[in-house]
Amino acid sequence: MKRSLLHGLAAAFLLSAAMAPALVAPVLAAEVVYSVNGEALTSYDVQRRAAFLKLQGKGGGTAAATEEMINQLLVMQEAEKMGVRTAQGEVDAAFERFAKSNNMSTRQMTQILNQAGVTATHFKEFVRAQMTGGQVIQLMQRQSGGGPGLSRQEIVKKMLERRDNQPTATEYVLQQVIFVVPPKDRSNAKIAARTREAEGLRARFQSCETTRSFAKGLIDVTVMDLGRVLAPELPGDWKDAIAKLGPGQATPVRTTGRGAEFIAVCRTREVSDDRVAELQIRAEAVQEVEGTDAGRDMVERLRKKAVIIKR
Repeated sequence: MKRSLLHGLAAAFLLSAAMAPALVAPVLAAEVVYSVNGEALTSYDVQRRAAFLKLQGKGGGTAAATEEMINQLLVMQEAEKMGVRTAQGEVDAAFERFAKSNNMSTRQMTQILNQAGVTATHFKEFVRAQMTGGQVIQLMQRQSGGGPGLSRQEIVKKMLERRDNQPTATEYVLQQVIFVVPPKDRSNAKIAARTREAEGLRARFQSCETTRSFAKGLIDVTVMDLGRVLAPELPGDWKDAIAKLGPGQATPVRTTGRGAEFIAVCRTREVSDDRVAELQIRAEAVQEVEGTDAGRDMVERLRKKAVIIKR
Protein backbone atom coordinates (compact mmCIF):
# COMPACT_ATOMS: atom_id res chain seq x y z
CA MET A 1 0.00 0.00 0.00
CA LYS A 2 1.37 3.43 -0.78
CA ARG A 3 2.42 5.83 1.94
CA SER A 4 -0.16 8.50 1.10
CA LEU A 5 -2.92 6.01 1.85
CA LEU A 6 -1.26 4.89 5.07
CA HIS A 7 -0.81 8.39 6.39
CA GLY A 8 -4.08 9.74 5.02
CA LEU A 9 -6.13 7.13 6.84
CA ALA A 10 -4.26 7.17 10.15
CA ALA A 11 -6.19 10.10 11.61
CA ALA A 12 -9.47 8.71 10.32
CA PHE A 13 -8.90 5.41 12.10
CA LEU A 14 -8.02 7.13 15.36
CA LEU A 15 -11.13 9.29 15.05
CA SER A 16 -13.33 6.30 14.31
CA ALA A 17 -11.99 4.49 17.36
CA ALA A 18 -13.37 7.28 19.54
CA MET A 19 -16.63 7.75 17.61
CA ALA A 20 -17.33 4.20 16.45
CA PRO A 21 -21.05 4.06 17.42
CA ALA A 22 -21.75 7.15 15.34
CA LEU A 23 -20.06 5.67 12.26
CA VAL A 24 -21.83 2.32 12.16
CA ALA A 25 -23.65 1.95 8.83
CA PRO A 26 -27.02 0.19 8.69
CA VAL A 27 -27.01 -3.22 7.08
CA LEU A 28 -29.35 -3.32 4.11
CA ALA A 29 -30.57 -6.26 2.06
CA ALA A 30 -28.18 -6.70 -0.87
CA GLU A 31 -29.50 -6.32 -4.38
CA VAL A 32 -27.75 -6.16 -7.75
CA VAL A 33 -27.39 -2.51 -8.78
CA TYR A 34 -25.10 -2.91 -11.82
CA SER A 35 -23.90 -5.64 -14.14
CA VAL A 36 -20.26 -5.10 -15.13
CA ASN A 37 -19.34 -7.34 -18.05
CA GLY A 38 -21.85 -9.82 -16.67
CA GLU A 39 -20.52 -9.65 -13.09
CA ALA A 40 -22.88 -8.38 -10.40
CA LEU A 41 -22.19 -5.29 -8.32
CA THR A 42 -24.45 -5.31 -5.26
CA SER A 43 -25.80 -2.57 -3.03
CA TYR A 44 -23.91 -4.22 -0.16
CA ASP A 45 -20.58 -3.65 -1.96
CA VAL A 46 -21.49 -0.04 -2.69
CA GLN A 47 -22.53 0.55 0.91
CA ARG A 48 -19.22 -0.77 2.20
CA ARG A 49 -17.28 1.48 -0.19
CA ALA A 50 -19.40 4.51 0.76
CA ALA A 51 -18.55 3.85 4.41
CA PHE A 52 -14.87 3.57 3.45
CA LEU A 53 -14.99 6.92 1.62
CA LYS A 54 -16.56 8.48 4.70
CA LEU A 55 -13.84 7.01 6.88
CA GLN A 56 -11.25 8.64 4.62
CA GLY A 57 -13.02 11.98 4.89
CA LYS A 58 -13.99 11.96 1.22
CA GLY A 59 -17.28 13.11 -0.23
CA GLY A 60 -19.39 11.71 -3.02
CA GLY A 61 -21.46 9.22 -1.07
CA THR A 62 -23.19 6.42 -2.95
CA ALA A 63 -22.49 7.84 -6.42
CA ALA A 64 -18.73 8.02 -5.86
CA ALA A 65 -18.72 4.61 -4.16
CA THR A 66 -20.54 3.07 -7.14
CA GLU A 67 -18.00 4.48 -9.60
CA GLU A 68 -15.08 3.20 -7.51
CA MET A 69 -16.58 -0.27 -7.27
CA ILE A 70 -17.25 -0.44 -11.03
CA ASN A 71 -13.64 0.56 -11.69
CA GLN A 72 -12.40 -2.02 -9.19
CA LEU A 73 -14.41 -4.78 -10.84
CA LEU A 74 -13.03 -3.82 -14.27
CA VAL A 75 -9.44 -3.87 -13.03
CA MET A 76 -9.84 -7.25 -11.35
CA GLN A 77 -11.52 -8.68 -14.44
CA GLU A 78 -8.61 -7.50 -16.58
CA ALA A 79 -6.16 -8.99 -14.09
CA GLU A 80 -7.93 -12.35 -14.36
CA LYS A 81 -7.61 -12.25 -18.16
CA MET A 82 -3.89 -11.49 -17.88
CA GLY A 83 -3.27 -14.14 -15.24
CA VAL A 84 -2.27 -11.56 -12.63
CA ARG A 85 -3.10 -12.51 -9.04
CA THR A 86 -2.20 -11.19 -5.62
CA ALA A 87 -1.82 -13.94 -3.04
CA GLN A 88 -3.91 -13.75 0.12
CA GLY A 89 -0.72 -13.82 2.17
CA GLU A 90 0.45 -10.58 0.52
CA VAL A 91 -2.88 -8.91 1.28
CA ASP A 92 -2.84 -10.07 4.89
CA ALA A 93 0.73 -8.84 5.28
CA ALA A 94 -0.24 -5.40 3.95
CA PHE A 95 -3.20 -5.35 6.34
CA GLU A 96 -0.90 -6.15 9.26
CA ARG A 97 1.62 -3.47 8.21
CA PHE A 98 -1.16 -0.90 7.98
CA ALA A 99 -2.41 -1.78 11.45
CA LYS A 100 1.11 -1.52 12.90
CA SER A 101 1.71 1.82 11.20
CA ASN A 102 -1.35 3.13 13.06
CA ASN A 103 -0.26 1.59 16.39
CA MET A 104 -3.01 -1.02 16.33
CA SER A 105 -3.27 -4.77 16.33
CA THR A 106 -5.05 -6.41 13.42
CA ARG A 107 -7.85 -7.29 15.82
CA GLN A 108 -8.31 -3.64 16.82
CA MET A 109 -8.22 -2.54 13.21
CA THR A 110 -10.77 -5.17 12.23
CA GLN A 111 -13.07 -3.99 15.02
CA ILE A 112 -12.82 -0.36 13.91
CA LEU A 113 -13.45 -1.24 10.26
CA ASN A 114 -16.50 -3.29 11.24
CA GLN A 115 -17.83 -0.52 13.48
CA ALA A 116 -17.38 1.99 10.66
CA GLY A 117 -19.46 -0.16 8.33
CA VAL A 118 -16.48 -0.90 6.07
CA THR A 119 -15.55 -4.42 7.30
CA ALA A 120 -12.05 -5.86 7.22
CA THR A 121 -13.01 -8.05 4.26
CA HIS A 122 -13.94 -5.05 2.11
CA PHE A 123 -10.79 -3.19 3.12
CA LYS A 124 -8.63 -6.19 2.18
CA GLU A 125 -10.33 -6.44 -1.20
CA PHE A 126 -9.55 -2.75 -1.72
CA VAL A 127 -5.90 -3.49 -0.87
CA ARG A 128 -5.89 -6.50 -3.23
CA ALA A 129 -7.28 -4.36 -6.05
CA GLN A 130 -4.59 -1.71 -5.50
CA MET A 131 -1.78 -4.23 -5.51
CA THR A 132 -3.19 -6.20 -8.45
CA GLY A 133 -3.97 -3.06 -10.46
CA GLY A 134 -0.37 -1.97 -10.10
CA GLN A 135 0.84 -5.28 -11.46
CA VAL A 136 -1.59 -5.06 -14.39
CA ILE A 137 -0.30 -1.59 -15.32
CA GLN A 138 3.30 -2.75 -15.08
CA LEU A 139 2.54 -5.72 -17.35
CA MET A 140 0.69 -3.52 -19.83
CA GLN A 141 3.65 -1.15 -19.96
CA ARG A 142 6.06 -4.02 -20.62
CA GLN A 143 3.82 -5.46 -23.34
CA SER A 144 3.55 -2.08 -25.06
CA GLY A 145 7.31 -1.55 -24.92
CA GLY A 146 7.00 1.09 -22.23
CA GLY A 147 9.31 -0.72 -19.83
CA PRO A 148 8.68 -1.91 -16.29
CA GLY A 149 7.48 1.50 -15.08
CA LEU A 150 10.83 2.75 -13.72
CA SER A 151 13.91 3.55 -15.75
CA ARG A 152 17.24 2.05 -14.79
CA GLN A 153 18.47 5.53 -13.86
CA GLU A 154 15.52 6.06 -11.50
CA ILE A 155 16.15 2.72 -9.81
CA VAL A 156 19.88 3.46 -9.34
CA LYS A 157 19.05 6.88 -7.87
CA LYS A 158 16.66 5.35 -5.34
CA MET A 159 19.18 2.64 -4.46
CA LEU A 160 21.86 5.27 -3.75
CA GLU A 161 19.43 7.23 -1.59
CA ARG A 162 18.84 4.10 0.50
CA ARG A 163 22.45 2.97 0.72
CA ASP A 164 22.48 3.38 4.51
CA ASN A 165 19.21 1.46 4.89
CA GLN A 166 19.75 -1.58 2.69
CA PRO A 167 16.79 -3.99 2.75
CA THR A 168 17.19 -7.71 3.34
CA ALA A 169 15.33 -10.67 1.89
CA THR A 170 15.34 -14.43 2.24
CA GLU A 171 17.06 -16.27 -0.59
CA TYR A 172 15.72 -19.76 -1.27
CA VAL A 173 17.37 -22.62 -3.13
CA LEU A 174 14.41 -24.60 -4.45
CA GLN A 175 13.67 -27.92 -6.09
CA GLN A 176 10.43 -28.83 -7.88
CA VAL A 177 9.05 -32.36 -8.10
CA ILE A 178 6.33 -33.10 -10.66
CA PHE A 179 4.39 -36.34 -11.00
CA VAL A 180 3.37 -35.82 -14.60
CA VAL A 181 -0.18 -36.48 -15.79
CA PRO A 182 -0.43 -36.22 -19.60
CA PRO A 183 -3.36 -34.10 -20.87
CA LYS A 184 -4.89 -37.11 -22.64
CA ASP A 185 -4.97 -39.04 -19.35
CA ARG A 186 -6.31 -36.43 -16.91
CA SER A 187 -9.10 -38.47 -15.37
CA ASN A 188 -10.04 -37.87 -11.74
CA ALA A 189 -8.82 -41.34 -10.86
CA LYS A 190 -5.44 -40.80 -12.53
CA ILE A 191 -4.93 -37.42 -10.87
CA ALA A 192 -5.88 -38.87 -7.47
CA ALA A 193 -3.44 -41.75 -7.95
CA ARG A 194 -0.58 -39.44 -8.93
CA THR A 195 -1.36 -37.16 -6.00
CA ARG A 196 -1.03 -40.10 -3.62
CA GLU A 197 2.31 -41.00 -5.20
CA ALA A 198 3.53 -37.41 -4.84
CA GLU A 199 2.43 -37.30 -1.20
CA GLY A 200 4.32 -40.53 -0.58
CA LEU A 201 7.55 -39.08 -1.95
CA ARG A 202 7.01 -35.81 -0.11
CA ALA A 203 6.60 -37.70 3.18
CA ARG A 204 10.04 -39.28 2.62
CA PHE A 205 11.72 -36.02 1.58
CA GLN A 206 14.80 -35.23 3.66
CA SER A 207 16.99 -33.03 1.49
CA CYS A 208 17.36 -31.99 -2.12
CA GLU A 209 20.41 -34.25 -2.43
CA THR A 210 18.30 -37.38 -1.92
CA THR A 211 15.22 -36.51 -3.99
CA ARG A 212 16.46 -38.05 -7.23
CA SER A 213 17.43 -41.28 -5.55
CA PHE A 214 13.95 -41.54 -4.01
CA ALA A 215 12.36 -40.76 -7.40
CA LYS A 216 14.50 -43.30 -9.24
CA GLY A 217 12.36 -46.06 -10.70
CA LEU A 218 9.14 -44.01 -10.50
CA ILE A 219 7.37 -43.45 -13.81
CA ASP A 220 6.97 -39.94 -15.29
CA VAL A 221 8.49 -38.05 -12.36
CA THR A 222 10.46 -34.88 -13.05
CA VAL A 223 12.85 -33.36 -10.51
CA MET A 224 14.00 -29.84 -11.39
CA ASP A 225 16.50 -27.66 -9.55
CA LEU A 226 15.05 -24.12 -9.61
CA GLY A 227 18.21 -22.50 -8.28
CA ARG A 228 18.31 -19.39 -6.11
CA VAL A 229 15.12 -17.35 -5.77
CA LEU A 230 14.64 -14.26 -3.60
CA ALA A 231 11.46 -14.04 -1.54
CA PRO A 232 9.93 -11.20 -3.63
CA GLU A 233 10.42 -13.33 -6.76
CA LEU A 234 8.65 -16.44 -5.48
CA PRO A 235 5.79 -17.51 -7.78
CA GLY A 236 2.49 -16.18 -6.46
CA ASP A 237 0.74 -19.56 -6.39
CA TRP A 238 3.48 -21.04 -4.19
CA LYS A 239 4.72 -18.01 -2.27
CA ASP A 240 2.68 -18.40 0.92
CA ALA A 241 3.45 -22.12 1.24
CA ILE A 242 7.19 -21.69 0.64
CA ALA A 243 7.49 -18.77 3.06
CA LYS A 244 6.38 -21.03 5.91
CA LEU A 245 9.16 -23.57 5.30
CA GLY A 246 12.71 -24.09 6.40
CA PRO A 247 15.51 -26.09 4.76
CA GLY A 248 14.64 -29.75 4.26
CA GLN A 249 10.88 -29.11 4.12
CA ALA A 250 8.42 -29.27 1.25
CA THR A 251 5.13 -27.62 0.36
CA PRO A 252 1.88 -29.58 0.34
CA VAL A 253 1.18 -31.42 -2.91
CA ARG A 254 -0.87 -29.47 -5.45
CA THR A 255 -2.56 -30.54 -8.67
CA THR A 256 -1.68 -28.30 -11.61
CA GLY A 257 -1.88 -28.40 -15.37
CA ARG A 258 1.24 -30.60 -15.34
CA GLY A 259 0.07 -33.12 -12.76
CA ALA A 260 0.70 -33.41 -9.00
CA GLU A 261 3.65 -31.47 -7.68
CA PHE A 262 5.40 -29.93 -4.72
CA ILE A 263 8.34 -27.60 -4.13
CA ALA A 264 11.13 -28.37 -1.69
CA VAL A 265 13.35 -25.89 0.12
CA CYS A 266 16.98 -26.95 -0.12
CA ARG A 267 18.64 -24.03 1.65
CA THR A 268 17.83 -20.51 2.80
CA ARG A 269 19.85 -17.47 3.82
CA GLU A 270 19.27 -13.78 4.46
CA VAL A 271 20.85 -11.53 1.83
CA SER A 272 21.20 -7.77 1.48
CA ASP A 273 22.40 -6.51 -1.88
CA ASP A 274 21.50 -4.35 -4.85
CA ARG A 275 19.20 -7.01 -6.31
CA VAL A 276 17.09 -7.02 -3.15
CA ALA A 277 16.96 -3.23 -3.16
CA GLU A 278 15.88 -3.19 -6.80
CA LEU A 279 13.10 -5.71 -6.19
CA GLN A 280 11.78 -3.69 -3.27
CA ILE A 281 11.84 -0.46 -5.28
CA ARG A 282 9.98 -2.09 -8.16
CA ALA A 283 7.42 -3.58 -5.75
CA GLU A 284 6.81 -0.15 -4.26
CA ALA A 285 6.39 1.30 -7.74
CA VAL A 286 3.73 -1.30 -8.49
CA GLN A 287 1.80 -0.25 -5.40
CA GLU A 288 1.99 3.48 -6.14
CA VAL A 289 0.13 3.60 -9.47
CA GLU A 290 -3.33 4.07 -7.93
CA GLY A 291 -4.56 7.52 -8.89
CA THR A 292 -1.70 8.15 -11.34
CA ASP A 293 -2.16 9.00 -15.00
CA ALA A 294 -1.31 5.39 -15.90
CA GLY A 295 -3.99 4.11 -13.52
CA ARG A 296 -6.60 6.52 -14.79
CA ASP A 297 -5.76 5.77 -18.41
CA MET A 298 -6.11 2.05 -17.81
CA VAL A 299 -9.52 2.44 -16.16
CA GLU A 300 -10.69 4.74 -18.94
CA ARG A 301 -9.71 2.19 -21.59
CA LEU A 302 -11.41 -0.61 -19.69
CA ARG A 303 -14.61 1.39 -19.29
CA LYS A 304 -14.77 2.21 -23.01
CA LYS A 305 -14.93 -1.47 -23.97
CA ALA A 306 -16.96 -2.64 -20.97
CA VAL A 307 -20.65 -3.57 -20.89
CA ILE A 308 -22.03 -1.76 -17.83
CA ILE A 309 -25.76 -2.12 -17.23
CA LYS A 310 -27.71 -0.44 -14.45
CA ARG A 311 -30.27 -2.75 -12.85
